[in-house]
Amino acid sequence: MEDKPGGFSGSREWIGSVEVALVLDQLFDVPGRIVHTRSGRELEEVFDKLKTHFDQTGCPVMMGGDLDASSKGVFGTCQTSSEKYFLIVDPHFVKTDACETDSADLVEAGWAKWVNLDGFSGSSFYNLCLPQIKSDALNQE
Repeated sequence: MEDKPGGFSGSREWIGSVEVALVLDQLFDVPGRIVHTRSGRELEEVFDKLKTHFDQTGCPVMMGGDLDASSKGVFGTCQTSSEKYFLIVDPHFVKTDACETDSADLVEAGWAKWVNLDGFSGSSFYNLCLPQIKSDALNQE
């Protein structure tokens, strides 16, 4: 893809949401829309964009930050009268033959959880990659 130095390939360096968008586009012809917030406090401003994305595509969102460097898969939104949440699934989960994977077990083990927007770092920027699934791909189901 030539966006990284030659030594990056095969290294243990991380990629972020921008690189995820490049990979999805180049390998699968699925462009990714990057939504940037300067801090976790600004996630409230993009909440409706994510809700619309999920309503229209059902496609997960990759989320990463700088100081909050733990990558996250965002799989949904929830809003009460006073709070807003993202459904976060840890993308590092790997199913093994010995592990159960029903939703209750994943929640209990911390692999999936609703996170209040207040729970994101106010000191970290966040990039969110919203895959732009083509409408004909949605109609093939």
